[in-house]
Amino acid sequence: MIKVLVAGFMGSMGQKTVQMVNKNDDFELVGAYNPGIDTVHLQGMGMDDHVKLFASLDEIKTDADVWIDFTVPGAAFENAKFAIQHGIHPVIGTSGITDDQVDQLTKLADKTHVGGILAPNFGISAVLLMKFAKEAAKYMPGVEIIEMHHDDKLDAPSGTALATAKMIDEVRGKKAAPATEETLKGVRGGDYDGIKIHSVRLPGYVAHEQVLFGSKGEALTIRQDSFDRGSFMSGVQLAVPAAAKADKLIVGLENIM
Repeated sequence: MIKVLVAGFMGSMGQKTVQMVNKNDDFELVGAYNPGIDTVHLQGMGMDDHVKLFASLDEIKTDADVWIDFTVPGAAFENAKFAIQHGIHPVIGTSGITDDQVDQLTKLADKTHVGGILAPNFGISAVLLMKFAKEAAKYMPGVEIIEMHHDDKLDAPSGTALATAKMIDEVRGKKAAPATEETLKGVRGGDYDGIKIHSVRLPGYVAHEQVLFGSKGEALTIRQDSFDRGSFMSGVQLAVPAAAKADKLIVGLENIM
C-alpha cells in the first residue's frame, strides 16, 4: 500500500487525483494540502478522518510515501523541495517549473536519494505524441508546434509543448525557422532553437497539441486531444509506484513507459 498526499487537492486536477487514489486498491490517501484552507470546517465536510488536511507547509506532518502535486507554477517548486527534504517522493504534474528549478530538484534528489517524477503531461496520448514527434523529426526537420488549452491556464507555452520541442531538438540538428517579416509582432509564435511554438487559450478546450512537419512535397501532422482531466490519471497511476522507489528525479513520463 502506497501512502499518498495530494497537494492542491481543491483544484480541478487535485479533485481528480483524490478520486483516483481513493479508487485504487494499491494507494491510500493519508493527507491533502491546500494553502489557506479552513481545515477544521473541511474536515467535517466528508473527508475521511484518517486523511489529514493541511493549510500550510509548516503544518505538514505525514507518513506519506508519495506527494502528488497539481498546484500552480509559483508553488510547485517549493512544494517539491519540501517533499524531498522530508523524505516524500514527489510526482509533479504542475507545468511552468523552470530548467534551473529542475536542476535544483535533481541535485537535491541525488543528495538525499529521494527521487520522484516530474512530467509536463500525464496523458498517455500526449507522451506518445512526444515520442512519435521525436522519431519523425529525424527525417522531417521542418516542424512547428501548436498547443491549445483552456483559458485558465497560466503558463504559455505549455510544459508539454516545450518538452516536445526539446525532444525534437535533440535529434533534428540546428535549423533556423524560416525568415519572416512580422507585420504583427509575435504572430509567428515563440522560438525554441528554431522550432516555432504557438499557444492558444480558449474556453471549451482542455489540453490539445499538434506537431506539424513539412518537407518537399509532403506533410505530416501528429495530434493528441485530452477532452477530460480524468484522462491524465492513467499516467499518474503509472507514476506513483515508480516514484515511490525512485532514488533520483525522473523527468518525463516516457522514461518509465
